[in-house]
Amino acid sequence: MGQDGFFARVYDVVEQIPAGMVATYGQVAALAGRPRAARYVGYALHANPRPGEIPCHRVVFADGALAPGFAFGGPGEQRRLLEDEGVAFRDEGHVDLRACRWPAGVE
Repeated sequence: MGQDGFFARVYDVVEQIPAGMVATYGQVAALAGRPRAARYVGYALHANPRPGEIPCHRVVFADGALAPGFAFGGPGEQRRLLEDEGVAFRDEGHVDLRACRWPAGVE
């Protein structure tokens, strides 16, 4: 399967993350059918064809860290968008995954 098909699956998964919740890059990769492709999830989100419609701000690193290269305004903007949705933070740059992680695909 080509990269375009994977990117489309990533966008489909990310569109399902509810407001007020986050998913990790690895979680999105697994739900998109390629569990070892977390880095490619980042590439897909960086190329988001519909900013504002595909909520890429809801995807964070496995430790809850915000994306330093958040393509749509940097980590400060990512944090603002998440806070506006009620996402809890455990410190300046990390989401509280225990409180706000989307449970889809998590065991």
